[in-house]
Amino acid sequence: MGGSAGQEALERLGVLVGEWAVEADLPGADGPPARCVFAWDLDGRFLVQRTEIPVEGAPDSMAIIAVDPESGAYTYHYFDTRGVVRTYAMSFDGEEWRLLRETPDFSALSFRQRFFGRVEGDVIRGAWELAKGESEPWERDFGLVYRRTR
Repeated sequence: MGGSAGQEALERLGVLVGEWAVEADLPGADGPPARCVFAWDLDGRFLVQRTEIPVEGAPDSMAIIAVDPESGAYTYHYFDTRGVVRTYAMSFDGEEWRLLRETPDFSALSFRQRFFGRVEGDVIRGAWELAKGESEPWERDFGLVYRRTR
């Protein structure tokens, strides 16, 4: 890995590594929690997040978190079983996790999205928000609670 900023950014992600049960506050999300695993890949240069959701119609997903070796900036590459591909700017300081998508990428941008989460030991509490237009206000979409299982 190039610069020390990139190495430090990778090291901060270590708090996410492991298995998590994920609960969503969505209508109809009364079933078992989703399962999420964060694991290093390609010699520890990328953190991969895989999520399996045991709710019919909800997509399983995979995300790859990349770090710019010089600046330490994060990019969150998202893929799911619907064929959706999205790229988010990401920030993470070891406690606060943010994702932001405000420009078109591999899919049309019919709405802006952002996620704010806070790591509190073995729990991450967060929420997704969306804005339907460039000048529209942000609205809560749904909340998520990750609980470490391993």
